[in-house]
Amino acid sequence: MASLTEKENMMRMYNHEIPEWVPWGFSCYEQMVFPKEIGFDFTAPPAEEFLDIFGVPTVMEWRSGPIPKPGVFILEDITKWRDIIKRPAGLDEIDWAAAADRDLGARDPELIKYGMAGLGNGYFMNLTYFMGFEGALVACIEEPEEVKDLMNFLVEMNIEVTKNMLQYYKPDVMSLGDDIAHEREPFMSEAMFLDIFEPCWRKVCAVIKDGGAIAQHHNCGRIEPFIHHIVDMGFDSWDPAQRSNDLYGIKWKYDNKFAICGGMENNGFVSWPETTEEEVRAEVRRIMDELAPGGAFAFGGMVMGAMDEEFSNERSAWIRDEYEKNKHNYY
Repeated sequence: MASLTEKENMMRMYNHEIPEWVPWGFSCYEQMVFPKEIGFDFTAPPAEEFLDIFGVPTVMEWRSGPIPKPGVFILEDITKWRDIIKRPAGLDEIDWAAAADRDLGARDPELIKYGMAGLGNGYFMNLTYFMGFEGALVACIEEPEEVKDLMNFLVEMNIEVTKNMLQYYKPDVMSLGDDIAHEREPFMSEAMFLDIFEPCWRKVCAVIKDGGAIAQHHNCGRIEPFIHHIVDMGFDSWDPAQRSNDLYGIKWKYDNKFAICGGMENNGFVSWPETTEEEVRAEVRRIMDELAPGGAFAFGGMVMGAMDEEFSNERSAWIRDEYEKNKHNYY
């Protein structure tokens, strides 16, 4: 019989200790905390089309969540960003103490509190929301100093938000997310990453660690070429840790001091219509057999799909069930 709570078991993993069982953590949180006054109300889905906190026309895509409205960009010329990208008004109106009292009153203290470090969806991703992928990458090449000025503007706000989150919401884990890679490689060179985006991540990570929370980094795709920088910044863990990366090699390269959270390709083999239930279950066991020994691993898996889609929900249920059957087999 387990002697630890789910939260205690997960925190043991985060703290580089061997847990009682393999924790569940696709994004490694039990409860999201963030004040809805500045645009993040996780208790209900937003309208099908709305403006995000920076005025980006956004649509709800039920396979991936809110995304910028295709083909609509608010920033065409990076040199004009100061005229377009403004500090969200809600940031100056929020009463952090009152918001935390309201939001945390309904939280289960036995569940991990997981917060987001800053506004929006990361630095490069925010730039793509403003300009599109092509426009963002062209701006990074042609006007890197203007891009850095915009990133620093975002960093200042994100540090302000992160410090308030740490003071009033007291999350156990804070995540800085930024998707800067596709399935095969990062979208940019290492030199560009180090020049423009690495300093942003490093500054916010330092604030998280100084505030006493676990610093988690979210990045989809093959971010492996930059993992050594992410570890050097001080991040404790990474999700969703997809299979396009050498997860086994990364796990042991850092001697279990950098936790891998996830491990499954949610739009890969397990999502193919021809993949059988037993093959899906076997993939869960294979991942756990590879990554669970020695700790520093929280399994997470699902099949990406609409919330009410029977196909993806059924497969996600197979994955969770197989995890539950095997989670006690390793420690």
